[in-house]
Amino acid sequence: MEDVRLDKYLWAIRAYKTRSEATTACNGGKVRLNGGDVKPSKPVRPGDVIVVRKGPVTYTYKVLALIDKRQGAKNVPQFAENQTPQEELDKLRAPVETFFLKRDRGAGRPTKKDRRQMDSLWDSLDYEAD
Repeated sequence: MEDVRLDKYLWAIRAYKTRSEATTACNGGKVRLNGGDVKPSKPVRPGDVIVVRKGPVTYTYKVLALIDKRQGAKNVPQFAENQTPQEELDKLRAPVETFFLKRDRGAGRPTKKDRRQMDSLWDSLDYEAD
């Protein structure tokens, strides 16, 4: 096997649940191959480094061997080495902040003014998170 499509390889090593998800990620700029943006049809070769951004985490894989059939999770290390730094994996365990607005019982639905105040509070929380 000389080369394998990138989307098919990402699906085979279980980086994505479906091949169409892998294709969408490649087209959306969430996947990089050797530091450059790629199309789903880009061929992968042993030694290549694939960077995949899924949610808050950026995963890094090194291609060890080519494969075009989906493998069991136990067999994946034969074909791809996960080089994701521990700091990235720790983002998965980060505490999730929840925010609850308390309204008095019987106060009814919020007025336009109340709603605008709640929206501005949510917006200020979003900016602090970035």
